[in-house]
Amino acid sequence: EVAQAHWRRPTRQGRNMPSRIACAGSDIRAGHRLATFACVTLAMWMSHRVSISAEPGSAPVVSGVSAAPRDGQHDFDFSIGAWRTHISRRLHPLSGSDDWADYVGTSIVRKIWGGRGSLGETEAEGPAGHLEALSLRLYNPQSHQWNLSYASAGGTTSTPSALTVPTIGEFKNGRGEFFDTELYNGRSILVRNVWSDISASSIRFEQAFSEDGGRTWEVNWIAVDTRTDGIRAEEASGVSAQGPSLDGQRGFDFEFGTWNAHIHRLRHPLSGSRDWTDYYGTSTLAPVWNGRANLGELEVDGPDGHIEGLSLRLYNPKSRSWSIYWASSRDGAVGTPMIGRFAGGQGEFYGEDTLDGSPVFVRFIFSGIGSVSYRLEQAFSADGGKTWEPNWIASFTRLQR
Repeated sequence: EVAQAHWRRPTRQGRNMPSRIACAGSDIRAGHRLATFACVTLAMWMSHRVSISAEPGSAPVVSGVSAAPRDGQHDFDFSIGAWRTHISRRLHPLSGSDDWADYVGTSIVRKIWGGRGSLGETEAEGPAGHLEALSLRLYNPQSHQWNLSYASAGGTTSTPSALTVPTIGEFKNGRGEFFDTELYNGRSILVRNVWSDISASSIRFEQAFSEDGGRTWEVNWIAVDTRTDGIRAEEASGVSAQGPSLDGQRGFDFEFGTWNAHIHRLRHPLSGSRDWTDYYGTSTLAPVWNGRANLGELEVDGPDGHIEGLSLRLYNPKSRSWSIYWASSRDGAVGTPMIGRFAGGQGEFYGEDTLDGSPVFVRFIFSGIGSVSYRLEQAFSADGGKTWEPNWIASFTRLQR
């Protein structure tokens, strides 16, 4: 949202523990958990060793000395904007089939979270049907890599109400490579995403699967995007047009806009401590992906430091429930989702996590919902939900819609 889903869960040491939450044009992935979009990307960069040998004309470097990790936070800036996309999709990967389908559509990518991530929305049509995808890319400033997460509808593996396992990687020499391991038709496979042929006016994205540990790869998705002039006003402002109303899909509409945030946080949950601290700042929420998801940002300060979080919330029309994903600015990692719905003017969401190595149940409650204020409470349970201890109480008052 990415939590009130706009926050991080506190550990007993007073640190914040995340609850669990790319489209360079149309990087749709065939699919895992915080949120509400179709495609997500997180990127971290690895430090590398340098050699004493140098290319002619270049300065020599000392062997064995680690170079400073390169800052890759802007590596996806090339994808920001509006694109016309042409997608070729293998209909039956890893089956021996060579049947492909073509799609044509548009992709909109914009910066989020102060440039530490980007969000892409792709929609395309073809003889084989309709495709929609949401991509979330988040940068890890510690590892200097990106994590890419996706949600999609109509692809090889549709995951419209959950994020996929993130592909993780980096750019080198103008080419981005990202990898993960996931299940496909019950079998464990490797997934590779590649961005190449990057210019100011065009991009190529390719996805491939491997079922032999990466010795051979079968390409199943090729997207070639060309830049179009301008970007729709709602995308430029970070607000996506709403789709048709579905039961439960409007549950978070009350929260759209900008809010003053006051957070009352228990420093040491489930320890018997009554030591609380306070944070003050702002929170924003906007709809994305035609109203099937929304994206939130939280930034607050207090005596214990600075907290920034991103929440992504995805709606499941079949179960009429929401999944809330959360990521912190510390590492850009998406946590496990909280799942629930609104009823009787109150929203309740539940999930599982660990606290100091022990499993706990987690509960979010949205209450006191009005046009100018609402309340969010997080609680932990160490006894399977028999008793709950609140550890995060957030009060919000509206600044603007």
